[in-house]
Amino acid sequence: MPRKEHITGLDIGTTKVCAVVGEVDDGEVHIAGVGSVPSSGIRKGVVIDIEATTNAIEDAVERAERMSGEEIRGLYVGISGEHISSTNSRGIIAISRGDHEISPSDVERVIDAARMAALPASDREIVHLLPRGFVVDGHDGVRNPVGMYGARLEVEAQIVTGTSTVLANLLKCVQRAGLEVEEIALEPLASAEAVLTSAERELGVVLADIGGGTTSLGVFVGGGLCHTAILPVGGHHLTADVAVGLRTPVAEAEKLKIRYGAASVQDASEGEMIEVFNVGDREPRVLPRRVLCEIIEPRLQEICSLMRLQIRRSGFGHVVPAGIVLTGGTALLRGIAKFVSEKLELPARVGMPDHLGGLVDAVRSPIFSTGVGLVLHGVRHGGAKAVRTTNGHGIFGRMRGWIREMVGT
Repeated sequence: MPRKEHITGLDIGTTKVCAVVGEVDDGEVHIAGVGSVPSSGIRKGVVIDIEATTNAIEDAVERAERMSGEEIRGLYVGISGEHISSTNSRGIIAISRGDHEISPSDVERVIDAARMAALPASDREIVHLLPRGFVVDGHDGVRNPVGMYGARLEVEAQIVTGTSTVLANLLKCVQRAGLEVEEIALEPLASAEAVLTSAERELGVVLADIGGGTTSLGVFVGGGLCHTAILPVGGHHLTADVAVGLRTPVAEAEKLKIRYGAASVQDASEGEMIEVFNVGDREPRVLPRRVLCEIIEPRLQEICSLMRLQIRRSGFGHVVPAGIVLTGGTALLRGIAKFVSEKLELPARVGMPDHLGGLVDAVRSPIFSTGVGLVLHGVRHGGAKAVRTTNGHGIFGRMRGWIREMVGT
């Protein structure tokens, strides 16, 4: 019997580090193992404590190994954070062959032209270069120009970049845990693999992954990613607001948010009461549940305002009839789809991993969308190192050089 292939996704977030092991069998993906542990070494996608982050990665991977029975070595790692930015670029070349038939090498040349037209600053690295569509002799909407005839080939591409040192620190944590990075993938791109349908991508849709420290936004039109933005607010800010507003410890505020929280005051019935423990473990107070929702709603309104602004800035706000799909831990908040739909005037739904085999119940939650999406991203791209498109040596080559210098090896 041929050995089944295993692919592991690693979601390193502000509140948790999660490893998901997927087993690929005849093209189908089965979840074989999951490991999730609290995170304290990451803030808004940036490593603030290498030791804590490394330990969390080791613990999450060990749990996933025990569940799956597989030894994990290579990982597809998700990235997010305010340091991520994206821009559109255009490449144009002349077809060199005498018969003007477009070859794969022509496609590579035009993508290189788009890359050269948007070279990042010296402190940034290209993480993804995503062709959105090709234009052959002025005719747009071409998905694959290979084999077509033309004199001029153009490409519209989305280029995602990140700060070199931030990416290097993340890579260092993974390597210190004794693991190898197969590929770095933008979190909205990974989450989209797990929660969006091909029809939504084609029609036009917004994906909002509301994590602990940030909200990752991706706009998909015509099947491809057209715009991405990382907003500096997330579920942890809701928790902090509750902790301050109710004068309760952060851990207690998180429990209250999960158990009794709702997106809008309208979702709390009159007369519903909750117990709130004070800082210092004194006797709990009894408060109306509406008070909790009154604290949550303004912060959620802020997140919606920032999303509306980014959707407008993308230039694609008028072509997203499929609406917005919410995922990430905060998508579990009661009434959030209705609230976001009303504020953004778009259809909204909560997205979670679907169409999987194996331990599906272990990952059927918006919390695991990025981890599962990284596995599906690895399956779809078959180990292609998209992050190695920055130069001849690739992003990892440069970072490993820095790491060797830092640790003196």
